[in-house]
Amino acid sequence: MVLHPTACFFLFWTLRLHMVTWNVATADPPNDVTSLLHLDSPKSPDLYVIGLQEVSAAPLRFLSDITFDDSWSQMFMSVLAPRKYVMVSSIRMQGLLLLFFSKLEHIAFIRDIQTMYTRTGLFGYWGNKGGVSIHLSLYGHVLCFLNCHLAAHMNYASERVDEFEYIMDSQTFDGKKAQRIVDHRLVFWFGDLNFRIQDHGMHFVRNCINSQNFKLLWSKDQLNMMKQKEQILQEFEEGPLDFPPTYKFDLNSDTYDSSSKKRKPAWTDRILWRLRPKAPPIIGQDDDESKSDVLKQLDEDEEFPLKIRQDLYTSNMEYGVSDHKPVVGVFTLELRKVYDTPLVRLQAEGDWSADIDALVIYSRLQPFSSSAWDWVGLYKVGFRSVSDYLTYTWVKDDEVAFNEEIMQVYVSKEEIPVRGGVCVLCYYSNTLQCIIGIKITDHGLFPTLVNVLEIRENDKVYF
Repeated sequence: MVLHPTACFFLFWTLRLHMVTWNVATADPPNDVTSLLHLDSPKSPDLYVIGLQEVSAAPLRFLSDITFDDSWSQMFMSVLAPRKYVMVSSIRMQGLLLLFFSKLEHIAFIRDIQTMYTRTGLFGYWGNKGGVSIHLSLYGHVLCFLNCHLAAHMNYASERVDEFEYIMDSQTFDGKKAQRIVDHRLVFWFGDLNFRIQDHGMHFVRNCINSQNFKLLWSKDQLNMMKQKEQILQEFEEGPLDFPPTYKFDLNSDTYDSSSKKRKPAWTDRILWRLRPKAPPIIGQDDDESKSDVLKQLDEDEEFPLKIRQDLYTSNMEYGVSDHKPVVGVFTLELRKVYDTPLVRLQAEGDWSADIDALVIYSRLQPFSSSAWDWVGLYKVGFRSVSDYLTYTWVKDDEVAFNEEIMQVYVSKEEIPVRGGVCVLCYYSNTLQCIIGIKITDHGLFPTLVNVLEIRENDKVYF
């Protein structure tokens, strides 16, 4: 993450976002995802968003996956956790899976997390097709990530658009800022959208691919064609398709379908985005409430700008476990933070020992809706997800003292880990469905760094 001044009065922050969409065709994860996640890149992303389609959903496999994390989630967590990324949220609907990872330093500023799903298979009764989404507030900017798997086959372009519009209309979220997908400041739409290349014959398409003359195919790409007449599609941007079509390949090869069906190659796997349009003029607004909403949006756009730049849009040809190749999009988000202070400040009191109950002090830095289900968790550095705690304590049930500014809760000595390790304290808000406070230290203009607790082998904890 880079901080730089771009105006006299504003400080803009840049965050790097790495996105992956991949139809994995029920395959197990590959052994190495270094190139997929650009793990060797000198520029590490702040956020990872990974959307998968056709994750194995056989009845026995699916039952085990909803009881335990599926093999794909497990793999990504095991790879990213040692690099200090935490899985902040995930949602699965049969074969559709959406994962959101963040660097630890941003966790307390990702709030109001909500997930939704919409079935479109079998007239809306079956989840083999449809969309899953994650809604969240990132430093006060409300974002939505929508992973879709739309209807297949060449002749169903209009049905794909209908399904997309149905998903956009049917998914709603709690809160005043963004109740519908189109209300979000920034929307990413991605997945196996299943749009094909029509009119051109197989021989012409393959010649264009072999000569890397992809531009000759763009005008007959169904998504580009549908954009000409569908207003909702025109609002979404996409980088140039300067990479080979990602469907359909023979397994474990770079050879397009050699079976008797010989399906025509296509860019079925896509990543698009929509930055919310500027508010319309107040003139013509019929009621005071509409005028007020427009004024609020104008003020927000001006005071807290958000810009997006796509740095990379490509396929990754080295992976052959599926008949689709994964698509990667790398983005830079440039924004002014609406907030840069966590809601809660945490502090461990004194030395911790396995002989006595430990105390955690916390104070509210900003008002928020607390709940009897809020808790403080103790995590190892390198924890994988919110549920990956060593132990936790309920902030209401285990409260031992409080005043207007400072509250104290205890952690039972039986729950303190005996073995040594480096740990982090986190406050989890059940209302906001996220961590809203981490034991941190502020280093001026530099990104917030985690200030950890050290649990020594002699069972003492020092701060």
